[in-house]
Amino acid sequence: MTTDQERALRLAVEAGHILLENGAEISRVEETMRRISSHYGVEEQSFFVLSNGIIATGQQYASAKFIPIKGMQLSRVAEVNQLSRDIANGKHGVSLDELASRLKSIRSSKGKPWWEYMLGVAFGVATFCLLFGGSLLDGAATFGCGLLLGLFMAFVIPHMSRLIGNLTGGLVGGLLCIAAYHLAPDVFHLPNMIIGTIIALVPGVPFTNGIRDLANEDYIAGTTRLLDAFLAFLSIALGVMVALILYGTLAGGLTQLGMPTVDSVAAAWYIQLPAAFIGTLGFSALFGVPRKYYLSCGVTGMLGWGLFLLLVPLLSVAGAAFFAALLVAMVSHLLAWARCCPVTLFLICGIIPLVPGGGIFWTAYHLVANHLQLAASTGFIALKVTIAIAGGIIIATAIGTRIYRKIRVGNFISDMSK
Repeated sequence: MTTDQERALRLAVEAGHILLENGAEISRVEETMRRISSHYGVEEQSFFVLSNGIIATGQQYASAKFIPIKGMQLSRVAEVNQLSRDIANGKHGVSLDELASRLKSIRSSKGKPWWEYMLGVAFGVATFCLLFGGSLLDGAATFGCGLLLGLFMAFVIPHMSRLIGNLTGGLVGGLLCIAAYHLAPDVFHLPNMIIGTIIALVPGVPFTNGIRDLANEDYIAGTTRLLDAFLAFLSIALGVMVALILYGTLAGGLTQLGMPTVDSVAAAWYIQLPAAFIGTLGFSALFGVPRKYYLSCGVTGMLGWGLFLLLVPLLSVAGAAFFAALLVAMVSHLLAWARCCPVTLFLICGIIPLVPGGGIFWTAYHLVANHLQLAASTGFIALKVTIAIAGGIIIATAIGTRIYRKIRVGNFISDMSK
């Protein structure tokens, strides 16, 4: 292996490293590394990607890198994806030196400014409070909680481990909601506020990518990522439980929460659809999506939530979630094809309104409160919704992948006939 080929392999691994730690699915990481190394003449290559590591081998070359899970910046995924496209198309004649320089620039690029991140969290939690049955006043109070939680997430949680960060995030979110609730206990509804606030902590990236990895028959990575998402859900719920227990010590035990209400005004479609649009925009900022894709992400989330609301009276919650997830995934693939960017940008944000974070929270609450029958009921519903979402994404991914492969084969045959 020549020096240039070895360097090309190293830079391909570096590109994969950036993708993996910033929220790309396994198949994209492997494809990008193969595309880069093949373009620079590396014939003997083999890549094996796990959820937190990359193993790469070539002729007289071997590398194994551990890649810890960090905060997700989908803008870096989009930039590496565009770089690999430029290399494969040969339009700009990207040299190895330029490749190294661009990868270094992508890795060192800054995330969203703190104020944009904070506003994304605030608008996201406020509008999702409305989606989950809260009133307009509940949404306004949750907006204030989201501003403070966004600051905590931006400056404190990144310095903690994932489990501790999720637990403390749930604790802080719960305490903020309790404090806001006591400003007007006859007006606000604490359960709706809590569920809306903790949605900002929901691990949407590992949850969605875990399902996509399973769809691509990468069962090890898919199972690992879904387990990571499940542990994050439990950590968030545990943090809220601690907040309720601390608050309830004054009353001699765990604070008893009534079932969440459904406000008739906020439940109207002309409130729900804009709320889903704005909430998905907020999560676009939270996940580091490039600003030029914000509107597309918002439309994707709004369409999925609109179909969910339309089908819930006709089907079960799980059935409505299945078709809504199928629509979100299909729209995400169409947008990715039209805009030449990763599906991940639209799918992860658009699927968030459907993720059963509230169901997992109520399951944990009922377990702590010793309401075992209610815990089993809510847990089973959350499991069914999760499976339904997974089914919708898997089917759409299979269809999208097949169409993409046919397009690639058609383009190849067209190029060979010229």
